[in-house]
Amino acid sequence: MPIGTIDRSPPPFFRQGPSSLTKLILFASLALFLMVADNRFLITRQVRSLLATALYYPQQVLLMPIQLLQGGSTYLVGMQRALASEEMAKRALAGQAERALRVEQLLGENARLRALLTLRPSVTVRSQAAQVLYEASDPYSRKVVIDLGSNSGVLLASPVINENGVLGQVTRVYPLSSEVTLLVDKDAAIPVLNSRTQARSAVFGSAGVLGGGMEMRFMAGNADVVVGDLLTTSGVDGVYPPGLPVAKVISVDRKVDSGFARIVLAPSAMPDGVRHVLVLDPVGLQMPPRPEQTDAPEPDAKPVPPRRGGHK
Repeated sequence: MPIGTIDRSPPPFFRQGPSSLTKLILFASLALFLMVADNRFLITRQVRSLLATALYYPQQVLLMPIQLLQGGSTYLVGMQRALASEEMAKRALAGQAERALRVEQLLGENARLRALLTLRPSVTVRSQAAQVLYEASDPYSRKVVIDLGSNSGVLLASPVINENGVLGQVTRVYPLSSEVTLLVDKDAAIPVLNSRTQARSAVFGSAGVLGGGMEMRFMAGNADVVVGDLLTTSGVDGVYPPGLPVAKVISVDRKVDSGFARIVLAPSAMPDGVRHVLVLDPVGLQMPPRPEQTDAPEPDAKPVPPRRGGHK
């Protein structure tokens, strides 16, 4: 084979076209041109719209198994939750029906006992909604001012409560406002009834309790009072209706060196942050008048003749 017929050109692997720098500049210029043209002349928007429209249905078809799986699992979980909620609702309804039946039975029994004992019905008092205007400026007392006064029928010594229990008592009445002394005031006192033992006592406001609170004084060291006891109004003072929550026992310190126990209470109605209250008329307004004591002798009684004294 003659040497002149041999192909001396390099194989394709070693062939060299344009340089790398030339290719970089070319493609960079093309990319820059396409970005500017797309941004200024929007030449590819229609192409994108066509591609998105063409690929929408294939995407939905491909996503359908995943959506079916997610929907099925959500349905099963929702069905289980619905069945569990239905079961809980049925149990709660049964409990409420049982409690309602007991309440009806207790109401009927109470009415029969009152009729048997010829007792008067429970006292109902008039109430008025009021708003707390501000707290008294005296730093040594706990008093607030409400927006109802004598023009609205507020009476002196009227109880003031909220949804949690007794807050205090009206101690000053003005034509358009009233001053309420809170139960946590150091000079406040209220008779209470221990709902567990039915023992009567009195609680007082105490400035020495941390954060302001109440305490039960003059209780024997062996008194039947434990932490958690709920104290309510006894109703024997003719001011507060019976059964209103007053405080709860939070600490009982039975001192060995003293015959009395130090009992710290937490008020049921916290006075801080209260905005709306209810003013009640004193219960004594609806109580029957007390019989007047007279020194006149009874009609059937015979007068006693005076004793005669003589000198010998």
